[in-house]
Amino acid sequence: MTAKKARFDVNDLWALERLGAPSLSPDGAQAVASLTRYDMEKNQGQSGLVLLSTLGGAMRPLTHCGEKDGAPLWSPQGDLIAFIARREQQGQKDEQPQLYVIPPDGGEARRVSEMPTGVKAFKWFPDGKRIAFISWVWPGLKGAAAQAKAMQAHKERKASGYVTSEAQYRFWDHQLPMGRVARLHVLDIATGKTRDLFEGTDYELPRAEPEAHRFDISPDGKRIVFAFDPAAEKRIDNCLALAEVEVRSNGAIRVILQEDGWDFTAPAYSHAGQHLAFLASHQGRKHTAPRQLAVLDTQGHWAVLSEDWDREPEAPLLWDEDDLGLLCCAEEQGRRHLWRFDVKSCAAFVLFRGGHAASFGLEAGTLVVNHDGVQHPSRISVLEVEGDEEGHGAQWRRIENVNDQQLAGHAFGREEEVWFKGANGEQVQMWLIHPPGFNPRRKYPLLHVIHGGPHTAFGDSWHWRWNHQAFAAQGYVVACVNYHGSSSFGERFLDSITHRWGELELQDIEAATDLLLKKPWADKRRVFATGGSYGGYMVAWMNGHVKPGRYQAYVCHAGCYDWQAMFADDAYTYHARELGANYWDDPARIAAQSPHAFAQHMKTPTLVVHGALDYRVPDAQGLAYYNTLKARGVDARLLWFPDENHWILKPRNSQLWYGEFFAWLERHDPGARRS
Repeated sequence: MTAKKARFDVNDLWALERLGAPSLSPDGAQAVASLTRYDMEKNQGQSGLVLLSTLGGAMRPLTHCGEKDGAPLWSPQGDLIAFIARREQQGQKDEQPQLYVIPPDGGEARRVSEMPTGVKAFKWFPDGKRIAFISWVWPGLKGAAAQAKAMQAHKERKASGYVTSEAQYRFWDHQLPMGRVARLHVLDIATGKTRDLFEGTDYELPRAEPEAHRFDISPDGKRIVFAFDPAAEKRIDNCLALAEVEVRSNGAIRVILQEDGWDFTAPAYSHAGQHLAFLASHQGRKHTAPRQLAVLDTQGHWAVLSEDWDREPEAPLLWDEDDLGLLCCAEEQGRRHLWRFDVKSCAAFVLFRGGHAASFGLEAGTLVVNHDGVQHPSRISVLEVEGDEEGHGAQWRRIENVNDQQLAGHAFGREEEVWFKGANGEQVQMWLIHPPGFNPRRKYPLLHVIHGGPHTAFGDSWHWRWNHQAFAAQGYVVACVNYHGSSSFGERFLDSITHRWGELELQDIEAATDLLLKKPWADKRRVFATGGSYGGYMVAWMNGHVKPGRYQAYVCHAGCYDWQAMFADDAYTYHARELGANYWDDPARIAAQSPHAFAQHMKTPTLVVHGALDYRVPDAQGLAYYNTLKARGVDARLLWFPDENHWILKPRNSQLWYGEFFAWLERHDPGARRS
C-alpha cells in the first residue's frame, strides 16, 4: 500500500536546501556551488560550499566553518576556489565580508583579503595570482590604512543620522554607504596587498548594483573594462558608459563607449580579446527599450546584433569557447531559457529550455545550468546531448540529488499553461497550478496571485516566498496572469501600459476571472486576489474599480497605494517615465493612475502586509492603505514587520506571513471548513 503524501506547507518550504550558481573547474570535471540550509527553530540560515562531479559521483561538502560562504569561483589553474565569507580565523573575526581561498581537495580555507570596507564581488585574473574585486570606499582617501581609519571612526561615531546631498542614496532595502563609492581593486593572492584602480580619479561603479557583471578582465590580464555613470549627478535611471583601466600601477583610464541616450552594461571580453560583448539599451528612444546584445571591436566600432530578436538578454554574458557565439539567459513567454546567440548569423538557439534557467557555467566543453520549475527548486544539470534550434531533444543529466528525499514525501499539483483573449483583444498567458489530487468534478476556490514589476512575469519557476505549491496545497486553484506590461512577450506588449497603469492589467485579470468562473470546478462564491509590490498595487486598484462581492477578499503585500507619496521610494526618478508626468506638473494624470484616488469605492476586506525596511515601496504606502480602509469601516488587517524589507526573508517571519495569509482567506471564505 502506498503511503499517503503530506501536504506541502511553509515549514516544508523552509526545510529545503537552496543551491547557488555553479562554477566549473577549468577541465569541466567538477562544479562548486553554495548550499544554504535554514533552521526554523534558530530562525537563521547557514551556507557552505559543495563540490559536484560532472562525470558522476556523490556531492561532497567543501567548507563547514563559515556561516555564509558564498559566490565561489574556481581559479583558472584549478588549484584554488575563492569565495566570500565572514569568519573567525586565527583569533581575528571578520567585521566585513572578505575573500577566502581553499584547495578543491579540501583543507582549511585561508583568508586572503583584509579589506576594511569589505568585499562585494570579484573575478579571477587569468594568471590565477590576482583577483579583481569591488569595495565601497571613501573616494578622497588613499591607501588601505586610511580606509581602515575612516571605517573605525564611522563605527565609533555616536550620531546615527544619515546625511547626503546625493540624488541616489538608498536601494531596495539599504542606505548606500554614506560618503563612499564602489570601486575596483586588485588583490595579490600571495602577499594580500590591494590596490584601488580608481584612486585619484572620479570613477566609480554604478551605485545601484555594483556586481561582478559590471566589469570584466581582458584575456592578457592587462586591462579591465567596466560600466560607469558618466553624469555628474548619479541617478538610478542614468545611462551607463564603458571604460577601460590599465591594471599596471597608475594605469590610465579611457572611455571606450559613450553615446547619448544609450545605456551600456555587462561587458565581456572574447577569449581572443578582439571583441567586447555587452548589453545595450536605447533609452533615448524609450525608457522601456529592451537590452540588446552588442559587440565592440578593437577599432572602436560597435553594433547591435540582436535587433531582430524580440527577447531581452540578461547579464552575465559568456562567450562560447570558439568566440563565435554568446551564451546568456533570456525569457520567452513566461519561461527563462539559456540561449546561444550566433554572432555571425545573428540567430538565437536554445541550449536549455526552461522552466527557469537561473545561472550557468561553461568550461572545456562542459555546460552546466542551475534551473528550477513549479515542480521543484534549484537543480544543477550537465548537458550530454544538444537538442535542435529550439532546445527540444537536448539531454541533460542532474549531478546532485538535493531535496529529492524531502520532496518525495509531498504531493504537488500540476501546472497548466492557458492562453485567453485579454485587453485589446490580444492573447494573454496565464499559469494555473492545481491542488494535489485535483478532481474536475469537485468545486474549488480560485486564488489570483498577481506578480510585481510590472515588467516581470510569472513563469514555470520555483518561488521561495510566494510559493505556488504551498498555495495550491491548501486547496486553491492558483491563477497567475501575465498581464499586459509583463516581460517575455515582446517590447510592444511590455510597453503597452506606459502612462496608463492599471487599465489593461485589470482588463486582463478580469477576463481571466470570467474565463475561470465558467469552469465546472470553479466555486463562484470563493474567489480571492492577492499580490505583492505592483501586484499589491493591482489589488488596491481592484478594490476601487471592481464591484464589491466579485472577490471575497484581497491580500496586498508591499503594494503601491499613492503615487504622489511614492516619491519617497528609491526609484522616484522613474515615475514620470512610467506615469507620464511628475505629480507637480500634472496631478490629475497621476491621481488617475493611483489607487488612493478611488478610496471612496473600496469595500472589499483586505489584509495589508508591509516591511519597515522596504525602500522600493516605503511602508507608509501600506499603512496609508490600511488606515484608509479602517477609517472607511472596511474589514482590514495589518501585518507589519519592523525587520523585513520588500520581501519576507526570515524563516519565522515567513511562517507568520503564511499563517496570516491563509487565515485571512479562510475567514472570508464562505465554503471554508472551520473548526
